[in-house]
Amino acid sequence: MPQTNKARTSGGSAGEVSGPECGEPPPARAGEADQSDPVIVKSPSDPKKYRYIELSNGLKALLISDLTQSESNREPVAKEEEDSGEEEDGDSESTNEDSNCVNKCIILIFVDISYKMSYIISQSAAALCISVGSFSDPADLPGLAHFLEHMVFMGSEKYPAENGFDAFLKKHGGSDNASTDCERTIFKFDVQRKYLREALDRWVQFFIGPLMIPDAVDREVEAVDSEYQMAQPLDSNRKEMLFGGLAKAGHPMSKFFWGNAQTLKNEPREKNIDTYERLREFWRRYYSAHYMTLAVQSKETLDNLEEWVRAICIKIPNNGQPRADFSDLQDPFDTPDFNKLYRVVPVRKIHALTISWALPPQDKHYRVKPLHYISWLIGHEGAGSVLSLLRKKCWALALFGGNSESGFDQNTTYSIFSVSITLSDEGFQNFFQVIHIVFQYLKMLQSVGPQQRIYEEIQKIEANEFHYQEQMEPIEFVANICENMQLFPKEDFLRGDQLMFEYNPEVISAPLTLLTPATANILLLSPEHDGRCPLNEKWFGTQYSVEGNPPPQRIWEKCGFVFRDPPVYKLRIARYQPRIPRKKYTFRILGKSLNCDLVLFDLFVNILAHNLAEPAYDADVAQLEYMLFPGDHGLFIRLKGFNHKLPLLLNLIVDHLANFSTAPNVFSMYIEQLKKTYYIILIKPDRLGRDVRLQILEHHRWSVMQKYEAIMADLGVTDLMDFVNRFKAELFVEGLIQGNFTSAESKEFLQYFIEKLQYKAPPAEPPVLFRVVELPQTHHLCKVQSLNKADANSEVTVYYQTGLKNLREHTLMELLVMHMEEPCFDFLRTKETLGYQVYPSCRNTSGVLGFSVTVETQATKFSTDFVEGKIEAFLVSFGEKMVNLSDEAFQTQVTALIKLKECEDTQLGEEVDRNWFEVVTQQYVFDRLNKEIEVLKNVTKDELVSFFMEHRHASSRKLSIHVVGFGEKEKETHGDDQSSSSPESQDTERKTSSYGDVSELIFLPASPVLAKASRITDIRAFTSSLNLHPYHKILQ
Repeated sequence: MPQTNKARTSGGSAGEVSGPECGEPPPARAGEADQSDPVIVKSPSDPKKYRYIELSNGLKALLISDLTQSESNREPVAKEEEDSGEEEDGDSESTNEDSNCVNKCIILIFVDISYKMSYIISQSAAALCISVGSFSDPADLPGLAHFLEHMVFMGSEKYPAENGFDAFLKKHGGSDNASTDCERTIFKFDVQRKYLREALDRWVQFFIGPLMIPDAVDREVEAVDSEYQMAQPLDSNRKEMLFGGLAKAGHPMSKFFWGNAQTLKNEPREKNIDTYERLREFWRRYYSAHYMTLAVQSKETLDNLEEWVRAICIKIPNNGQPRADFSDLQDPFDTPDFNKLYRVVPVRKIHALTISWALPPQDKHYRVKPLHYISWLIGHEGAGSVLSLLRKKCWALALFGGNSESGFDQNTTYSIFSVSITLSDEGFQNFFQVIHIVFQYLKMLQSVGPQQRIYEEIQKIEANEFHYQEQMEPIEFVANICENMQLFPKEDFLRGDQLMFEYNPEVISAPLTLLTPATANILLLSPEHDGRCPLNEKWFGTQYSVEGNPPPQRIWEKCGFVFRDPPVYKLRIARYQPRIPRKKYTFRILGKSLNCDLVLFDLFVNILAHNLAEPAYDADVAQLEYMLFPGDHGLFIRLKGFNHKLPLLLNLIVDHLANFSTAPNVFSMYIEQLKKTYYIILIKPDRLGRDVRLQILEHHRWSVMQKYEAIMADLGVTDLMDFVNRFKAELFVEGLIQGNFTSAESKEFLQYFIEKLQYKAPPAEPPVLFRVVELPQTHHLCKVQSLNKADANSEVTVYYQTGLKNLREHTLMELLVMHMEEPCFDFLRTKETLGYQVYPSCRNTSGVLGFSVTVETQATKFSTDFVEGKIEAFLVSFGEKMVNLSDEAFQTQVTALIKLKECEDTQLGEEVDRNWFEVVTQQYVFDRLNKEIEVLKNVTKDELVSFFMEHRHASSRKLSIHVVGFGEKEKETHGDDQSSSSPESQDTERKTSSYGDVSELIFLPASPVLAKASRITDIRAFTSSLNLHPYHKILQ
């Protein structure tokens, strides 16, 4: 479904906040001040206060205060708990393990973090849900609801500046976003606490009096059209549009929700439809206060929040009309077209099977959650499951079952239940048997009926997750809650979407009995269908064809990893203030000969994950998470959870790592899957652009293209096992452990890690970074053709390399990019309408710094050379802006970045990720945020301006990367044969395979606009003559 994405930005100011306006007076409240609503049930781990109010205009609001008593009194956060005795002394020595770990395993244990800042803050946030969405689009203006979601942001009567709200947020450390679903539209923002009152007033004006000037209509249509074109190459969106098209004629499920230039500009003009007037009419009809639910969270008192909400939101108009209701339009897929087999040509060149059933709406059964129960059974991966059997046959790599609970999957007209399976090549050849196995399993579930024991076990797992839940980012939390307010009664606002309240076998049996072969819709995606599908879906051009539709497994055993209440240890307080017994373990294993064997390494990690899938699944269902990831310099193992059995899961992983083996059919299955994975990466313009950029900059980096070529070689099981044995012979292991544990516990299971693998330490510590080339002091251009001929999307990145810098200069670059964000968006997207995604970036490439500006555009609208010209125009205008930057504007942005770095962590994972970055780069500057804040406190405006201007001249080290999509604007630049390349590459015959084209890079010439840029047409030849920077770490 459409979603308006805006880049996360930050800022701050010492300016004054506008005073309160007169509004609806709060009702007299008896009893204690700042009283929380006792009816609203919250998690025992949730420290926030809640109050529900209804305004006289019909708007409903949930006020959320995360202000603690100590913060309300402006007291510093305590640095330690009372219990600080011998246990701490042991932990303080834990970074130096005993002698038998030297040069083998370095473990960093974080319990006491002495560099904790004395006072921490968090963002304030608000979200508004309106009970109207794309179902309400008029038949002659598809996509109007989505378009309105864009247009209301374009200024208001009170604050008419077109980009004023974004500019305000970016100046004060905030961000905003919006999304349009079938029956709901959600708007959200966050900002520094000090500016919530003013931000709320500015934001609510979009619902009181949006400007929506006619001049902005055509420009914002282009943004909607770019969003639509970016969505086109995604198979998930293409499947949705094809599926929705099977609904009854006239049913809203069959509408085109996205909207584009054709439906919102070209066709309306041909039919004399006034899109602007219809837009305002739609706003008046549906953006009414009594359709709205609001959630606001801040470190303010509930009384303050109530005063602000009443004063500001009472002015939102109420039109008194009944809300849109589609509940009478049941059975949208009760049509002959639904119960058939659809063969589809995918973009990603994968084999995928989706079996779907259209069921009666299930929202009203949220206390039972029947589809959740069924999905746990059909999606189980342990012994006796569907996926277990398919994996043993090497027919499937993954299986997901259930309902996503999006508006498309679940609304007032129907609910979907789907089983999606990623097939191997052999699985595709046997897809009828795969379907039969799924039907057999469902038949078995129907025959045995709902099982109370299983329901209660799932119920307990969900209850534990709710009980010990971590806090969410405020902006995501309020967005979730304001939608829950549309769906659940007040007491269930916080838990209605999570808990399973009551076992009711009749409610579960009702949808379960409908999951039969006779009522199923089957989508089979495969590149093998290319050339055999004569039909095309109207909006996304998906090729498809239609055909008529085509021993039971035991129910899974009781989960051995179900949570049993662990003790909670008292620890010192860090940036993340733990209220729940969570743990996180992260390890990196550096092995021998990795650089030469990256394809075998990828195979090894994928097959290791395959081997673990069944034995480790019980841990997964009990919310013990693990991930294996093949990094550029080693194997990463990450685990997290609140279960005291987490060490057992680590031991299980280590056992499989130590005793690794594979069967020939499993090896073959993952060879084919990796080919598909590499291909999927290469056909995405943004991923190809990144791959090309890093191949140029990082010495000895294996590009995805090189991996693609290597995997085409004749690899066998012997090659893999030889590599694994070499890899395990000499290892360097680093680990980071944070959370609810003692030092003694950590040492115990870490010793198992070392003893089980029985490895030797390498003679020298392996490098963890690449060496980076020093770009020449001129402009170089690398322009390559996109590898997907059906994709119009292009990407342009203009990168400036600044070189080996220190922590102060890295902080300066962050500040510079923050200054860039709003003017970049305003210039390149709002005014020039070049594309949907437009953003500057701070680049840290293996310790070498740089900054860049990226625009994702479409070849149907602009050539990449034209876009680069506009990026240069922006940088010129930005330079002028920086030269004339006022002291006040400079200090505002400095304050914003400081406040952003001072924000408290809402989850343990945020601090773990930050510390893990220090470990994997072997920099170990764990107080980096504090050091950066100190830099910001004494940085000067002249220093920032000079930093930017010194890289904006003719001898700058500038690199432009263009990935060129297919469209008429590029044909104007390169002629009809857009795939023409250098003479060398023209002589190279393009290889093909069953899953799509395998291409080398196709280099394109520049137009006269960029004639002065030096072209790169052979990356290896270009980089071989360049100097290499030494390994560099940003330590101080």
